[in-house]
Amino acid sequence: MSRTEELIALAQAGDQEAGEMLVNENSGLIWSVARRFIGRGTETEDLYQLGCIGFLKAVEGFDPEFGTQFSTYAVPKIAGEIRRFLRDDGAIKVSRTLKEQAASIKSMRNQLTASLGREPTVAEIASKTGLTPEEIALAETATASTESINRELGDEGFSLENILTDTETEEKLLEKISLRQAIEKLPERENLVIKLRFYHGLTQERVSKVLSVSQVQVSRIEKKALAGLRELLK
Repeated sequence: MSRTEELIALAQAGDQEAGEMLVNENSGLIWSVARRFIGRGTETEDLYQLGCIGFLKAVEGFDPEFGTQFSTYAVPKIAGEIRRFLRDDGAIKVSRTLKEQAASIKSMRNQLTASLGREPTVAEIASKTGLTPEEIALAETATASTESINRELGDEGFSLENILTDTETEEKLLEKISLRQAIEKLPERENLVIKLRFYHGLTQERVSKVLSVSQVQVSRIEKKALAGLRELLK
């Protein structure tokens, strides 16, 4: 019997210390699964804690007679616990104010489209609602579903994760700083462009319309933001 199996047997018998030792010794495995869900509206540390719950459920239900390694059995249990939380609790929390702003923006967009005979610019919507272009963008995107950083953009064919990690391992990235925390440290405009482009899948052209700037400017802001993230992740 391996050390892991011995600890599992002890934990199943009610030895809390054995359970804690298993969690500590398998933290890398738990992190590797939890990080798949970064960018879905839940803090990285919370994802890890959810992963730990799934891991302990795997400890409780594992039987060597399954004929499989414990890690193979544990991974879907860890992922399942996190997925269940995201499904039941909602992938992202949206405040009532943002929901009300989004509803107001949608109504004004429809009114202006009818009166102008075309889709209004963000500047025109801002003028009518009293909101800034940034507030409009945040309200509209906050009420849309958030995508994972692993999602590849259809027009570009790469993911934010690939850009930032490059040749670095996932474990090394996690040891340094969570990606979400780094994004929040960016200047407001760069932060917004990154979220619109990579979390919400908008094209540079669409982002340029949201922010009322040229596509060239969006490209420059994006490149500067990515360079800043690389520095933060060093």
